[in-house]
Amino acid sequence: MQTHFPVELDDLKQDMARFEQSLMNFSERLGINLAEHEADHVAVRCHQFATAERWKSGLLQIGTQFSEAMINGRPICLFKLHQPLNLAGWQIDVIELPWPGEKLYRHEGWEHVEIVLRGEPETLGMRAMALLSDDALTQPGISFKTSAPKGENERLPNPTLAVTDGQTTIKFHPWRLEEIVTSEQA
Repeated sequence: MQTHFPVELDDLKQDMARFEQSLMNFSERLGINLAEHEADHVAVRCHQFATAERWKSGLLQIGTQFSEAMINGRPICLFKLHQPLNLAGWQIDVIELPWPGEKLYRHEGWEHVEIVLRGEPETLGMRAMALLSDDALTQPGISFKTSAPKGENERLPNPTLAVTDGQTTIKFHPWRLEEIVTSEQA
């Protein structure tokens, strides 16, 4: 059964097919079989505070907010859906909604998925890069970025490797967001 989107999320509902196709095409370019990996969450991006507020209102109708934290100077809300999204063969039940920041994204809508790669945080980048095909590493237009976003009370190191073609992004990190939030409350 597919998640029912309330009217506040009409634009995200309409954008889902585009994002899913883009994600599948991008994973194919990278040589990654998505079904072999643990999807943690899917994230959206918007330019306006009014859009973020509208999406938050809609997400609260289909899920429960379990975190709001200041990350890199802006609020990021996390929602656990009552009914998971069917996306590229995954059942994803967490949505990340960041408020607009300094960076303007080309597209308002679904922006990235994050895959959990269990293991030592120090070796995340190496393990994620090993999943990519040799062709992916040399294709024009594909870029890589490492970061370590950190919430105020975060106790688990959460390095991230992002791989993007400028339209769609796949990120890798060693923990589920729910585990990170739980660590903050310990």
